[in-house]
Amino acid sequence: MASNSSKSPILPVSEPARGDEGEKERLLKGDEKLFRGSAMTRRGANAAISYMACAVLLVMFNKAALSSYNFPCANVITLLQMISSCSFLYFLRRWKIINFTMGDSLMTSDSSSTFVPLKTLMHTLPLAVAYLLYMVVSVESVRGVNVPMYTTLRRTTVAFTMIMEYFLAGQKYTPPVVGSVGLIILGAFVAGARDLSFDFFGYAVVFLANITTAIYLATIARIGKSSGLNSFGLMWCNGVICGPILLLWTFLRGDLETTINFPYLLSPGFLVVLCFSCILAFFLNYSIFLNTTLNSAVTQTICGNLKDLFTIGLGWILFGGLPFDFLNVFGQLLGFLGSGLYAYYKLVGK
Repeated sequence: MASNSSKSPILPVSEPARGDEGEKERLLKGDEKLFRGSAMTRRGANAAISYMACAVLLVMFNKAALSSYNFPCANVITLLQMISSCSFLYFLRRWKIINFTMGDSLMTSDSSSTFVPLKTLMHTLPLAVAYLLYMVVSVESVRGVNVPMYTTLRRTTVAFTMIMEYFLAGQKYTPPVVGSVGLIILGAFVAGARDLSFDFFGYAVVFLANITTAIYLATIARIGKSSGLNSFGLMWCNGVICGPILLLWTFLRGDLETTINFPYLLSPGFLVVLCFSCILAFFLNYSIFLNTTLNSAVTQTICGNLKDLFTIGLGWILFGGLPFDFLNVFGQLLGFLGSGLYAYYKLVGK
C-alpha cells in the first residue's frame, strides 16, 4: 500500500490525453457520471464549481486593489500572482505532494532545476505567451469598468472561444449549443446598450481580454493533450517562461519604482488584499487547467458565465457603479438563461 501511495499525487491533477476524444474517454474511465447519459463526470463538475468560486473571489480582491486602493500597477499584481504560484508549485513538488507529468512517480529524481525537460518547456512556449497576455490584460480590464458590466461583457468570451477551438482543434458544436451561446451574446449587447457609465477604452480592454482568454483556453486544450504535462506541470512551465519576461517589463515601465512609492504599500488592509489575490490566482489557474482538460474550453467559458450571477451581486453591493435599469437587467437575465441552457445541453449530452 505504501508503494502505491508514493506513486500517486495527493492533490487531483488532470492528465491530458495524447490522442483524440477516444483517449479522453479512456482517461475519464472510472469517473462516475453525474447521471445516466450525462456528458460530464463528477470530477469535471467539481472542477467547474471550484473554478467558479475562485473566480468570483479573485475579481473582488483585484477590484479592491485597483479601485478601492487605487493601486496603479496591474502588471505588478500579475507578477506577484505568478511568483506566488511558482513558489507554491516548487515546494509542493519538492515535498513530493504533486508531480508535473503524466504517469510520473512522486519519487522521481529532482535533479533538474526546472522539473521538466527543456524540450517540453519549449513545447509549451505558445501556451506561456497566451497565458502572459491573458493574465496582463485580464487584470487590467477590471479597472475601467464597473463590476456588473465587466462580468456582462466578459460573457461574450464564449463566442471567441468557439471560434478559436474551431480553427485550432476543428471542434464543432451542435445547433442547441450554438443557439444558447447566441442568447448569451444577445444578452451582453442588450445590457451594454444602457450602461450610463460607458467608457470606450474600458470596454475595449475588456473585449481584448475576451480575445486573449479565448486564445489561452483553446491553447490549453490543444497543447495540454500533447505536452505530457498535467495541470501543475503546465502551470509551472507558464511561470518559468513568463515570470522573467514580466519582471523585465515591469522594470522597464517603471512599475516597480511606482509600487515602492505607493502610499498604501504597507497598509495591513492592502497587504491582505494582495495576499488573497495571489493565493486565489494560484487556485484559479489550477482549476482552469483542470476544468478545461476534463471538460472543454467552451465549458470553462460557460462556467465563467454562470459564476457571474454571484460576481454581479457582490460587485453591486461592494463597489456599486451601475444605476438600476430595466433593459440592463433584462440583458443580464438573457445571458444567464443562455448559460443555463448550455449547461443543460452539456449535462444531457446534446
